[in-house]
Amino acid sequence: MITSKLPNVGTTIFTVMSQLAAEHQAVNLGQGFPDFEPDQRLRDLVTEAMNTGHNQYPYMPGIADLRQAISDKVATLYTRRYDPATEVTVTSGATEAIMATILACAHAGDEVIVIEPCYDSYRPAIALAGAKAVAVSMRPPSESDPYYRVDWQKVKDAVTPKTRALIINSPHNPTGSVLNEADLDALEDIVAGTDILIISDEVYEHIVFDGQKHLSVAQRPALAERAFVISSFGKTYHVTGWKIGYCCAPAKLTAELRKVHQFLVFTVPSIMQVGLATFMRDPKPYQDLPAFYQDKRDRLTLALAESRFKVLPSAGTFFMLADYSAISTLAEAEFSKWLTVEHGVTVIPVSAFYTDPTAADANHGLVRLCFAKRQETLQAAAQRLCKV
Repeated sequence: MITSKLPNVGTTIFTVMSQLAAEHQAVNLGQGFPDFEPDQRLRDLVTEAMNTGHNQYPYMPGIADLRQAISDKVATLYTRRYDPATEVTVTSGATEAIMATILACAHAGDEVIVIEPCYDSYRPAIALAGAKAVAVSMRPPSESDPYYRVDWQKVKDAVTPKTRALIINSPHNPTGSVLNEADLDALEDIVAGTDILIISDEVYEHIVFDGQKHLSVAQRPALAERAFVISSFGKTYHVTGWKIGYCCAPAKLTAELRKVHQFLVFTVPSIMQVGLATFMRDPKPYQDLPAFYQDKRDRLTLALAESRFKVLPSAGTFFMLADYSAISTLAEAEFSKWLTVEHGVTVIPVSAFYTDPTAADANHGLVRLCFAKRQETLQAAAQRLCKV
């Protein structure tokens, strides 16, 4: 027998809903991955790397050329220069970066603040570190403000002498909201004079809409000096299955991160790293990303205008929320299953991103739709949703 370290963790809602989608031949707008292929140039570069001998273990923190390319990009976009030798680490996706970071900095008895709704890997990683996740709920959308917002006073009130770290995520999954300058001001105020570390999940950094600019923790010196800044090649280059991400952090923090990283995965596939290092020399692919996904967002929003769903605005990520209160009073999880089975479209309940998905304050009659799909996929989903 074994005593579970994660007794409350079962099969994730993403797996459950994707399996349900397959069983009922539903259009899957649930799990967040593209249904189209990445740039042929990037695939060719990876193939070339394989065929020219890059098939053995690369250097543990990532190949030098890729770490240099990451450092250059971050410096160009956010004005902070991370030393590629000591402050940039290539990871097995952003999820491994999050896990390694939390295991490196959180100890038994520590507290880590998470802002809900939040990505589902945060809480299990904190539990495996022996620490306690302290959840602070965002303010839900209202008539006066259609976005979820961080309640910084609640965050401040959640800080105790045991608080070791605070996890933030912008652009935000699942809500599509983004942090502004006032948010970063509030965050600076909360951590000033403390030893609290920041884990900044910025995997959707290049998917920000309507002319807005992503505000990275890296560009705020008072925050960057205590922050692990995490991003994802999978989200930026449509290669989620490659599981390649990275973490930038000051040298002392990176040293601890790498101690964990080397025993979680040691390193990540060499051929992808070689291909990405060359592909990153051209900034156009990520510069074009906002317009690429904004077009998909706008087309799906317009297509659903004739439905009974009320689409909430999305300021970033490739997700949008939809209010189904005009259709059903079912809880979000039950509604999502009903929609898949009866109408052939799979979505994700926002309640799945809370500690207790069944709690009243986790159910606002909202579901998450992923629009990182081909136009024909979005059209097929919209046609079905307009009949609900």
